[in-house]
Amino acid sequence: MKSEVDVVVVGAGVTGLTAATRLVKAGRSVVVLEARDRVGGRLWTDTVDGVRLELGGQWVSPDQSALLETIDELGLKTFSRYREGEGVYVGRDGVRRTFSGASFPVSARTEAEVDRLTAVLDDLAARMDPLNPWDMPGAAELDQVSFAAWLEGQTDDEEARDNIALYIGPAMLTKPAHAFSALSAVLMAASAGSFSNLVDADFILDKRVAGGLQQVPLMLAAALGDRVVTGSPVTSIAHDAEGATVTTATGQWRAKKVIVAVPPTLVSRIAFSPNLPPIQMQARQHTSFGLVIKLHITYATPFWRQAGLSGTAFSPYQVVHEAYDNTNHDETRGTLVGFVSDENADRLLALSDGERRAQILASLSAYYGEQALEPVAYYESQWMAEEWTAGAYATSFDIGGLTRYGATLREPVGPVSFGTSDVAGLGFQHVDGAIRIGRMLADAV
Repeated sequence: MKSEVDVVVVGAGVTGLTAATRLVKAGRSVVVLEARDRVGGRLWTDTVDGVRLELGGQWVSPDQSALLETIDELGLKTFSRYREGEGVYVGRDGVRRTFSGASFPVSARTEAEVDRLTAVLDDLAARMDPLNPWDMPGAAELDQVSFAAWLEGQTDDEEARDNIALYIGPAMLTKPAHAFSALSAVLMAASAGSFSNLVDADFILDKRVAGGLQQVPLMLAAALGDRVVTGSPVTSIAHDAEGATVTTATGQWRAKKVIVAVPPTLVSRIAFSPNLPPIQMQARQHTSFGLVIKLHITYATPFWRQAGLSGTAFSPYQVVHEAYDNTNHDETRGTLVGFVSDENADRLLALSDGERRAQILASLSAYYGEQALEPVAYYESQWMAEEWTAGAYATSFDIGGLTRYGATLREPVGPVSFGTSDVAGLGFQHVDGAIRIGRMLADAV
């Protein structure tokens, strides 16, 4: 027996829930079908070993107006990330140095090159509409060269290249800089307003939501009530000129329109009849998730604060390439969040759990001292092992793919439309972008 609705939304992440909420307010009948047994997609707040952890996305920056509006509408509160004291940087020479402000303690020449490259990337980002990066003058040329090769053409200062690459590769796309194009790097910068915004931790990692960012999708889903059906992976979508029939293991829905709000890499898990156009299938074969292990390391106290440190740490040369004070606003224990990305993650995932933990704690001790070796709780978010994600933070194109296929990922096929934060402009890869795309999809319907 088929249930009939105006719109079926596939995926109860922020994009799908935003679209469904907007459609319901417009008087449409909607069902949201979610494969997981929870809502939120790549947002997940959970308590592990007595510590409330943000297992997925968590930060809110001042430019994320769509997210800030939603937070305000839901009555949620935010708190600022702890940032008092000095940061720590480990350079190419292996020496640990502390610093204040946004500039790392590197040689005068390296600092000058970093500043120059930042200005170059700011200029390129200002020329780009992040919703349509392929239209930027010179886009094709930038898309045909890896970001690593582009940086080599810009400067012979290796440490400057390594630091600029860190912000885009390990820190955002979670891929090595030779695996994505210079145009993809510019898109990452433009989506945050500028490269200067992207590299400013006090800006891009400004605030957190009290109680966890997953409250956004949880509250959206609660308001939708039984319109949200979890544990229901969509197996097929049969579409025609009149609408579509969406099938799961537990039932079928007939709708005038379907919104597929899952990452591009998961669209192929659904059997379409008729098949998607070849260009659509090809486009999704040229996108992939990055790879990152998100670390949640809790100590009896935030001991680094007593040492005059903010908890902020960076190094292109450490296993843990960045870390921050992630202590909850209502706790006395101290928690550090850190990240192991791309090829370092490849290597560590080949180790036993104990060996991996030892290398991670050793890397943290290079930043914070021997006290970092003795946490009271230790947890790794491994999104690459999640069946309905299989990577983090988001998908991006291989070299040449953005100009060749980028626009295709937002093109509807008959009554079926597609979108997630992976194809956003402003807020690309972030919850802000998911909300923007969800609004766009609903408005188009």
